Amino acid sequence: MTNLEVELTVIEAQTVFGLSKPSNDRTVAEDVKALSAQYHRLLEKTSGEILPFFVLSRNYDEASGDFELSVGGLPEAEGLEKILLPAGKYAKIAVKPKLRFLWGPAIGEAKRFLYTKWLPASGYEALNLEYEFHTGRSMGKNPSIDLYFAIKDKNPSA
Repeated sequence: MTNLEVELTVIEAQTVFGLSKPSNDRTVAEDVKALSAQYHRLLEKTSGEILPFFVLSRNYDEASGDFELSVGGLPEAEGLEKILLPAGKYAKIAVKPKLRFLWGPAIGEAKRFLYTKWLPASGYEALNLEYEFHTGRSMGKNPSIDLYFAIKDKNPSA
């Protein structure tokens, strides 16, 4: 991924039903895999059968690398919690890994780009909530997902 573009968008509030657990930078890959498997087992579906699918992180602590991780979708089921994706302004980046197994590095590159390059020069600040939005485009030969980062104006009165 070399040409990352950020698109500003406003999103309505949405409720997702899923599972959450504490995670951190060191274990996030394993945690997403385990939580996703648990979610799909609960709904008696295989991975890829429930779309859209969301992977949400919020309340990131820079010092420890800890945050709350959630996965889910739109179907309601017993044992799932309600997860609110708040309405507001978001920065969106389309992530298109060269190969399907490179999701992790591609998502990491997009996040680094947003936080270290785009955000400091943008006039916006992060609200400590971001999520992956998987749709039918996540499957197939040239997969892509959208990453959404909740943001707000640095100087709302200006």
